[in-house]
Amino acid sequence: MAEVRIAAIMRAANFSPNHIGNDAAILNLVADQLRKRGCTVSVYSEEQFLAGAADDEHILLAMCREPRSIAMLQQREDAGDLVINSGYGIENCTRERMTRILLGSGIPFPESIAVDTDEVVRDRLARSGWDAFWVKRADMHAQHREDVSYARHPQEAQEILQEYFLRGIGRAVICRHLTGELVKFYGVAGTPFFHCYFHFDSSRGKHGPGAAAAAPGRPALDAERLRVTCARAAEALDVKVYGGDAILGADGSFSIIDLNDWPSYAPCRAEVAPVIARMVMAEIKKHGSHD
Repeated sequence: MAEVRIAAIMRAANFSPNHIGNDAAILNLVADQLRKRGCTVSVYSEEQFLAGAADDEHILLAMCREPRSIAMLQQREDAGDLVINSGYGIENCTRERMTRILLGSGIPFPESIAVDTDEVVRDRLARSGWDAFWVKRADMHAQHREDVSYARHPQEAQEILQEYFLRGIGRAVICRHLTGELVKFYGVAGTPFFHCYFHFDSSRGKHGPGAAAAAPGRPALDAERLRVTCARAAEALDVKVYGGDAILGADGSFSIIDLNDWPSYAPCRAEVAPVIARMVMAEIKKHGSHD
């Protein structure tokens, strides 16, 4: 069998707010698992990738979020290289594209509008009937905590929009605030792996159907139904390695509020690394990519 050479590309630090170490850890663990399976894996920074360091490898594991890197990944994919996650999928996880794709695919997702940051939206929001709002940077992945901001009323949302405009951010998505429990989830496409937990819960780390049991006064979470919905969302966005957030309502219904390409998997890193590696090996076999 020919040598299987893989380039694993780290995420630039400015796109890993509060998660630099965690993001590096999961990619290194997956690289180690692939080496155990006989692959040669070279780990590069996003800057090295942009400089051409991975030009000789044709299987790419990419955590990239820099727009120039995403464009390069798309070019490599179009030329026949295997890219996980796809550069197109990574781009689909930017806020405006994700919102449009998930709503258009019938995925439970908050009511949202996409606007230019120099628009006056206060009156429109006042007429919406929404109790509160989230204002989110739309043009690229979040880099700062302020790129996702809570607004208690239309005037506050307008002020946040103005701040985005002054920061040079051209587009924003304004979402309806949903009341409920925050649920974190992680998955790997084409596998049964699914890990979810209530974010504000000491029992975090449970996963799988029925594992996210209800605390007193908390609605039960149908983890299997959430798993299926998240898998549909990831397929619609074209990402294989994914995680995100959902809101569980008082009636047991849920809405996905965010889905990220290649998260850190911090609560389940050791468990998921071999799963991702096996998925990558299956994709290599399917793609016929090795050199």
